[in-house]
Amino acid sequence: MTEGSTAMLDTITVDDAVRALRPDFAVLLMSAEGLVNGPSDAASGSWLSDAAAKADPGDPHVESWREAYAAFGAKPKRTRPSVDALLRRADALPAINRVVDAYNAVSVEYALPIGGEDLDTYEGPARLVRARGDEPFDVIANGEPAVENPVEGEVVWRDDKGVTCRRWNWRQCVRTRITEDTKNALFILERLEPYPLDRLRAAGDALAGHLRAISPGARIETRLLG
Repeated sequence: MTEGSTAMLDTITVDDAVRALRPDFAVLLMSAEGLVNGPSDAASGSWLSDAAAKADPGDPHVESWREAYAAFGAKPKRTRPSVDALLRRADALPAINRVVDAYNAVSVEYALPIGGEDLDTYEGPARLVRARGDEPFDVIANGEPAVENPVEGEVVWRDDKGVTCRRWNWRQCVRTRITEDTKNALFILERLEPYPLDRLRAAGDALAGHLRAISPGARIETRLLG
């Protein structure tokens, strides 16, 4: 990706077709430049365990996401919203790496879908749209790289190259996932009614705090897109 993080935040859009589906949707976008990521450690493990102790699978925000999935034709019991899936296994969250652990912990504690993307793998701006059905989505299938396509009308995040996350926040593509080598990242914190905007901002502050603990020199910027 050649754009700076500020330019990326300013160009991210939510398509009118998605707005029509859920007018109550809002997203807090966060960029973090200059990350020094690495393997999971005691600190990131403690974030996960502390979040598990606060997890509430019955939070009304989870049901809001199930309803949103059903509205575009997904079956939320088969392909669960990310926050639903995480809360169901809050006591056994896998440790991935420090940055992924950080946003998974905040997702569980705040009952909030959060995506983490490697900014340097992006081609063009991120946007939330309803899929045509022919967009490429990079996966690993049977241990080998493969390409799938979303279903027509499915809500997806994408860039100029293809889909970066299917079914709103269900599954991320291989290309943009955060690894231990990620230096610059985009975080997508997604909210529906009745989730308070103040709680959304608090989740963003919590994530920024974790990222600064990992990388004190990281440059963090945010944009609320409602």
